[in-house]
Amino acid sequence: MQARSDEEVRARLAELEARLARARAADWSRPPPSDLLADVSQALLLPDASWNRPPPPPGFAARLKALFARLAAWFRRRFGGGRAAKRAPRPGRTVTFARPAALGRALGPSDIGEALAALSAPQQRELTERVEGSLRARERTLEKEAEEKRKAADAQRRRLEEERAEAARRAASETEQRVREGEARRLERELKERGFVVEQGNSLVVTFGLVQRFARLLLEEESRRLPTDVRLSLKGEGATGVYEKARLRRAEEVAHLDVPGSLIAARLAGLKHIDESVSYVYREVTSERVHVVLAFDRSGSMAEAGKLDAAKKALLALYVAIRRRHPDATIDLLAFDNEVAVLDLVSLWECPAGSFTNLAEALRAAHLLLRSSRANRRELYVISDGLPEAYTGEDGRVYAGQLDRAMEAALLRATELGTVRPLRSTMILLKSPNPEYEPAARQIARTMGGDLVVTDPGHLGVELLVRWAHGIETERRWVAPPGAATGPTAPPSAPDGAPGARGRRRRADRRMGG
Repeated sequence: MQARSDEEVRARLAELEARLARARAADWSRPPPSDLLADVSQALLLPDASWNRPPPPPGFAARLKALFARLAAWFRRRFGGGRAAKRAPRPGRTVTFARPAALGRALGPSDIGEALAALSAPQQRELTERVEGSLRARERTLEKEAEEKRKAADAQRRRLEEERAEAARRAASETEQRVREGEARRLERELKERGFVVEQGNSLVVTFGLVQRFARLLLEEESRRLPTDVRLSLKGEGATGVYEKARLRRAEEVAHLDVPGSLIAARLAGLKHIDESVSYVYREVTSERVHVVLAFDRSGSMAEAGKLDAAKKALLALYVAIRRRHPDATIDLLAFDNEVAVLDLVSLWECPAGSFTNLAEALRAAHLLLRSSRANRRELYVISDGLPEAYTGEDGRVYAGQLDRAMEAALLRATELGTVRPLRSTMILLKSPNPEYEPAARQIARTMGGDLVVTDPGHLGVELLVRWAHGIETERRWVAPPGAATGPTAPPSAPDGAPGARGRRRRADRRMGG
């Protein structure tokens, strides 16, 4: 349609150019060509044309001449005695060509011929210019109308293209949305079937199984960054040679499957094949009992730079590593801000950031858990990113903002933890540009009798796993000599001048992160 319109416009423009050329070469002493009759008629009827204007009033000389002529005629009639000469008709001021337009009719071919014959040479030139001007004005109007139509067609085409593109985007978005909804429904159904999520009200709630599965994946990911000896040590410890027959609990125990006993149990249960319900393995009996307390800071500052998420992932990976080596181990998860909360894996992963750091209350809770434990291997891991900011008063209320009192309370609780034997404690400080954080954390770690590790959030999981893998080392105990004072303090160091005192102090500082 647009191409046909452009062709029509070009044809009309070519026709106007041809008519313009004929108008320039026309001889106005003869009737014009038939295709120019309308243009010539329109030009002749223009009110401002020279031939349609009244003649100018006579000048002074003409009026004086007419006066003398009238006087001479009067004298001839008065004194001549004869008949006066016949008076010549007075020229009138009539509008020759504009009169038909005023009467509402157009000029015919004969009228146009008579009008052209009455035109003088200057008027013919004027007529040529006016016909050319009319044709050029019509040409410009036609070009303007064509340009406006072209712009309107382009705008309509753009609107149609935009509508088609929007419809395509909407269709693609709706298709993608339907695919996502279908995938979400399928995933939800599979998670429900496997017991990873349960429906409570109108929402889905994560179960322990899903978080545990996720924690195993985190452990596998962190294990790839561990040294080879550490990675191997996470798979198990030294053999004791004592086994017991028990049900299969972990996939790693399939290597110790009691095939005859499992087949008999399957036949007694009416099964043709062995499955998990009738699988028996020989499980090694270990005499070591393990109790681990994992405490992490969930104050408001931990929500910055992904520190809280990094702590959650690292603790989940460590939890699985502990369970893999010691299925019967006691693991306590503590989250502390103003108060201390005991968590499971699900609440650990969903734990939000809180307010201030009440490290003293976290150490107090860890002390209560570990002092009554009967495990022969007790470990404490504390993760934080700054100074103690709050403490719990004797009235049970939490006071925040008094850093000196909060530090004193944390050191007091760290001293209580130092009385727990055996205990291997590690305090992990996430890196901070504040220079005051590391000395305070080192003082708390030394008071507990433990180590200090300063690391960044991305390396936190590796640090925890390395510390745990080397936690089986025999802890050195200091035996006080007769008459020496006993208490919760660390063993006294040798005098500065004694041999080896400086080396022991340097090794202790290196172990504590100094």
